[in-house]
Amino acid sequence: MRARRSCLASAAVFAVVLMTAPLVAQLRPTADPPPQLIGTWRLNVAKSKYSPGPAPRSEMRVYRRQSDGVHGVVTRVYADGRTERFEYAANFGKDLMVTGIPDYDTVTLRKVDELTSDAVLSHAGNVYGVARRVIAQDGRTMTITFDRTSNDLRIHNVAVYEKVAD
Repeated sequence: MRARRSCLASAAVFAVVLMTAPLVAQLRPTADPPPQLIGTWRLNVAKSKYSPGPAPRSEMRVYRRQSDGVHGVVTRVYADGRTERFEYAANFGKDLMVTGIPDYDTVTLRKVDELTSDAVLSHAGNVYGVARRVIAQDGRTMTITFDRTSNDLRIHNVAVYEKVAD
């Protein structure tokens, strides 16, 4: 009788684990960035749209895989010649620090599908803006759409990047 109860209890625990495993997997952040993201990307200013503008003169993005997600470094040259460099580590589902830029200090990524992710950029707990990154199926182009409203000014940028190195 005792062995039968033990067997039934074990089977019940096993069934609960099997039923909840998919839910737990969805809640756990994944450290794996899409392989197509890793590498160096150059902004194609001619294919991009910046509203209200002006567009930057240039921008490079370098993404590297690391143990807890992806490490990104962005180097941007504005139309007035000013240069900005910032970097961050990102992982889906976690608020992680951004350094080198005063506008925002954290980024939170949400995976939409294998090639699409959304980012919430925040400063001191307040949302600064939102972005969506979409990598083309061939892995050669990436589009980042950024939206922000500040003091009745709506910013809507669509930046198109081309992969220049893996």
